Amino acid sequence: MNTVNNDGGGEHGIKLILRALRSRNYKLFFFGQGISLIGTWMQQVTIGWLVYRLTGSTVFLGVVSGSSTVSTFVFAPYAGVIADKFNRHRILFITQTLAMIQAFILAFLTITNRIEDWHFVALSIFLGIINAFDMPTRQAFVYELVDDEDDLPNAIALNSMIFNGARFIGPTIAGVIIASFNESVCFFINAVSFIAVLISLALIRISPQKKYTKHNGTVMTGLKDGLSYTSKSIPIRTILLLLSLISLLVMPYSVLMPIFAKDILGGTSLTYGFLMAAVGVGALAGAVFLASRRTVQGLDSLILIAICILGSSLIVFSFSRYILLSIVMMLFAGFGVMVQMASANTVLQSIVDDDKRGRVMSFYTMSFMGTAFIGSILGGSIAHFITAPYTILISGTCCLAAALLFSRKLTQIKNLIHPIYVRKGIIPQVASGIGTAATLTAETKE
Repeated sequence: MNTVNNDGGGEHGIKLILRALRSRNYKLFFFGQGISLIGTWMQQVTIGWLVYRLTGSTVFLGVVSGSSTVSTFVFAPYAGVIADKFNRHRILFITQTLAMIQAFILAFLTITNRIEDWHFVALSIFLGIINAFDMPTRQAFVYELVDDEDDLPNAIALNSMIFNGARFIGPTIAGVIIASFNESVCFFINAVSFIAVLISLALIRISPQKKYTKHNGTVMTGLKDGLSYTSKSIPIRTILLLLSLISLLVMPYSVLMPIFAKDILGGTSLTYGFLMAAVGVGALAGAVFLASRRTVQGLDSLILIAICILGSSLIVFSFSRYILLSIVMMLFAGFGVMVQMASANTVLQSIVDDDKRGRVMSFYTMSFMGTAFIGSILGGSIAHFITAPYTILISGTCCLAAALLFSRKLTQIKNLIHPIYVRKGIIPQVASGIGTAATLTAETKE
């Protein structure tokens, strides 16, 4: 594996960005997942709008948003062990089927006007449990889908690209449908969209060469091994802690977006859709930027830069009372979130041992999804007392403080990651002596 080779090989422009699609299995998963994710984003923004329209409560808005992530936080560590112990392909087929059932139930309750407050919470918890098993498994499964390991960082970036492309398309469609029809249509479209990813999973055939060493112990033993492995690795531990902190701080802006659209900016569901779509466009730009990179080197520094962009854009957004300026700031916020999260994902997947991949990805899921529960509740509650703009102002300021703390560990992280890249063939052997010496110095300081 040598991603630093820059001979070009005829790969330019769009071919460079989409190079992971050379793998048949990944191509199938890419398009199937892309269609399904549009429906997923339609449902996500529609739930937020419907809950706020029916209740008018910022606190309950946070409860519904956070209830799906609390179950993710609780079950994700065990899901990581399952992902390392059983067939990831089959696990994904099960989780996607259950997510489709959840969407059909939500659509039925809304169409028949039987939806009640507790339904939102119960269905969100159910979906959170599904995601707890789906997300780390899906992250780890990417490794099995690419034929060439050089394409793994690109595949991770492309995953982020379709996720955020869907974030742009889904909310825009949802805003138009809500204004023209009602929320139940969005839920039904999401349910049907799962058929695409189920078909793609059915067509995927995993090569025997891509089989990994599975964990054969008990779930608790696997969990202990994963925790020990993660806690002893300074780069993995630091990146995951940073993701947790940013997730806690950033979650309020997405939870409070309906309030900004309706009350602060004086808009409608279309305004809400445009703001959420702007986040998606910015995130898509970030994903394209990462996909065009040839090497994983420098991603650790990009994490720091992205957090600074995110924090600054949130601060400006909190003061904005103009729709256009708010949309622009959401573009930058989306870019910052995407580059930070996808860069962290790529670094983690590049340095993790293959037999621990599912467990580390489960901790990754916990970091950016699990702590969002606290952020959702906290953001909604704080906004109830000090208003939504001041809540976002605090979030942005804390993001910049987190960036400062991470910058103090960045040199040590670089020194520790370097020899791992060399050992795995991600970068050439020529500079390995420097990295080894730096690693010994960093470990001595630690």
